[in-house]
Amino acid sequence: MKKKIGFFVGSLRKGSYSKTVATALASLFPEDYEPIFIHLDNLEMYNQDLDDEGTPPAAWTKFRAEVKELSGLVFVTPEYNRSVPGVLKNALDVGSRPYGQNVWDGKPGLVVSVSPGALSAFGANHHLRQSLVFLNVPTLQQPEAYIGNVVSLINEDGTITENTMSFFKTIVDSYLVLLEKNR
Repeated sequence: MKKKIGFFVGSLRKGSYSKTVATALASLFPEDYEPIFIHLDNLEMYNQDLDDEGTPPAAWTKFRAEVKELSGLVFVTPEYNRSVPGVLKNALDVGSRPYGQNVWDGKPGLVVSVSPGALSAFGANHHLRQSLVFLNVPTLQQPEAYIGNVVSLINEDGTITENTMSFFKTIVDSYLVLLEKNR
């Protein structure tokens, strides 16, 4: 049975660089892994009252069930105002509740930040890692995955340059080691 790896992209934009990078990373997983892109655009904002009343939205219930089935987590995010986009933070919140039912718990994670700028979405990368520590998601430490100046890494046909794909392969291979250690 294939191990399911969830991809969580922090950008909703059609031409998202984060989606381009996530797609490239997903293509590098061996055949015994199944990359699954988990959509975040339909998740209502987290409101604890809905869980307390026993009336969580159907999208939350579906999302939580999807994440529970995953063996690993790949987060690919841009940076908004030196932090993670609200859609990604909301997904973390939805999956971490109700209290004691954290669907992220113990699943190995990979954090990749993407930016057209030179700072490589450093702030988003570290803010996301801070939340993942609390959610008990062990994350790959090395190699670090800050993808800056991303526009220069994308070929005219929308694919990622060969040198960058070699780096991505190193990241995925290292993540697979972490994943197997944390099974």
